[in-house]
Amino acid sequence: MTTHKIWDPFVRLFYWSLVGLFAANALIVDDDSWIHEWVGYVLAALIVLRIAWGFIGPRYARFASFLPGAQAVTEQVGDIATRRRRTHLGHSPLGALMILALLMGILGICASGYMMTTDAFWGIEWVEDVHETLVTVAEILILLHVAAVILESHRTGINLPWAMITGTKRTPDDTRLVE
Repeated sequence: MTTHKIWDPFVRLFYWSLVGLFAANALIVDDDSWIHEWVGYVLAALIVLRIAWGFIGPRYARFASFLPGAQAVTEQVGDIATRRRRTHLGHSPLGALMILALLMGILGICASGYMMTTDAFWGIEWVEDVHETLVTVAEILILLHVAAVILESHRTGINLPWAMITGTKRTPDDTRLVE
């Protein structure tokens, strides 16, 4: 196994904070409480900080390092279909698409939630419908993300959750690395 330092402390803190706060708001906190509203504000602030970090952070945190093209996505799908084991040091192409979908979806949840607190949109049914739909979509994406992380960890031989805890990826020596 070879160890590669990939995820900086901010990315890891952001990720696990997002996980915990989204789970709290979706599963624990009462939807009508002030805590729910403030957790939403913290989530929005975290995402804004992560977007900024995507432009100024270290290599693997930058969007430029992981925004995939169609060819990269096709190659990863081909790798999965043919059981070819190639390792992406940063985000894999499909992982990057999931990250973008989750960031935009949670931002949409935060925006629609904020709209529900304003005089202009208070009591407007479509705003609440958008909010609830985006939460459902985000929950489905999260389940897909968790399943994909488990499957990719098994397929590639890399413990991806552990990498997001420690910041390092331990790659099997017989795997082909993709930058």
